[in-house]
Amino acid sequence: MDSERLGTILSEYGQPAYRARQIREWLARGASGYEEMTNLPADLRTALVAELPLSTLELTHEAVADDGTVKALFHTRDGHPVEAVLMRFRDGRRSICLSSQSGCPLACTFCATGAMQFRRNLTADEIIDQALHFRRSEKLDHAVFMGMGEPMLNLDSVLEACEYLPEIGITPRRTTISTVGWIPGMEAFTASTESRVRLALSLHAPRDDLRSELVPSNDRYPLAEVLAACRNDAVQRKQKVFIEYVMLAGVNDSDEEARQLAALLDRKLFKVNLIPYNPASVYTGSLPERIDTFCAILRGAGIGTTIRLTRGRSIDAACGQLAARGLSAAVSTK
Repeated sequence: MDSERLGTILSEYGQPAYRARQIREWLARGASGYEEMTNLPADLRTALVAELPLSTLELTHEAVADDGTVKALFHTRDGHPVEAVLMRFRDGRRSICLSSQSGCPLACTFCATGAMQFRRNLTADEIIDQALHFRRSEKLDHAVFMGMGEPMLNLDSVLEACEYLPEIGITPRRTTISTVGWIPGMEAFTASTESRVRLALSLHAPRDDLRSELVPSNDRYPLAEVLAACRNDAVQRKQKVFIEYVMLAGVNDSDEEARQLAALLDRKLFKVNLIPYNPASVYTGSLPERIDTFCAILRGAGIGTTIRLTRGRSIDAACGQLAARGLSAAVSTK
């Protein structure tokens, strides 16, 4: 909810400051309306219903995949699209993928969000409200900032949101912030936070020429500099950095590229997560057997490597797909 507006309302009604904490606690427990907040005075609850929406976001579409993945498309008060995803796993994990921006200015060529117009950074309240939307239906335990936007371009709001996530059951060690390698933000992240929030690098290529094709910001912050920033984070905060590597058929998935990637990474500082591609552009995803071979080469070199489970493909669960489809449909009706 709009925390600034909440403070104003509490002041106008002569309420003590701790009322904000009480409301915050109710939201963290999954409250879906002010009427549930029984330790608030009745007249305050009535005023809040009339004056302050429970969320800064309006849900405009929600889709559920056969595997239980849920994708929500919201709009901000000023009309900008925002996506978030709930991923349900058989072992009981409930992980949410959060957006930090509406659109993204960095235009990675394989990403649907990159093809959208960049609108603006999201506020901490708007980020938290993505999480609270799913908390109203079930308990959550993991969060990743891998949705729309580059988190390191909106680091203050992202870190503020991270401070709230433990209240809804998501600890810092189970929270990951992903970046394509925006070094000023990475350096600020490493220097400013003492939490155990994890860092992930969206790498996708083992050499600069290829990475610049996929991730244009690599021209500004090339591989050597980005990996140095990652190593610094791993050493300073004594935890491995995750390497995300989306598998694109005939583009970045050869045996040689697997060997090049292994040569780049210190096995004590990095762990690789290979990502089967959820088609969102001109690229085609690598076949499962090719991913398995790529994984085997990395593991053979001593690099800890996992293959991400594919979630929500039937509902366009890759970041930006649902919003892009909705925008395209809106344009086609005009």
